[in-house]
Parts: sequence; C-alpha cells; structure tokens
Amino acid sequence: MATRAGGKLKPLKAPKKEKKELDEDDLAYQQKKKQEESALKAAKDKATKGGAPGGGIKKSGKK
Repeated sequence: MATRAGGKLKPLKAPKKEKKELDEDDLAYQQKKKQEESALKAAKDKATKGGAPGGGIKKSGKK
C-alpha cells in the first residue's frame, strides 16, 4: 500500500483557554485602564483639533 511518508505535518491545535473569574482588583484595574485610554483619546482629539485658542506658535516674517 502507498502511504504518505513525506510532506509537512499539520501543527497541533492549542487547547482553548478557559475564562478565569475576575476578582475585585482585576475589575478595578480594567476600569482604571479604560478611563486612562478615554482620557488619552480625548487629549489626542483636542490636540489634533487645535485646542489652543491662539492657534499655536506664530512665525515671524523674518527668514
């Protein structure tokens, strides 16, 4: 009988990870992280929008 001797073997599938239950510290950390991300995003939006009323550094006409 002809058998398949050569070739690339398929990799084994990794077992699925079980979801662990989160305790109070983990929940507090995740909430703090979300707040920091939202604050950073708001700061980025403000910076790209031109949040300063002066419009930034003014250049003089001299070269």
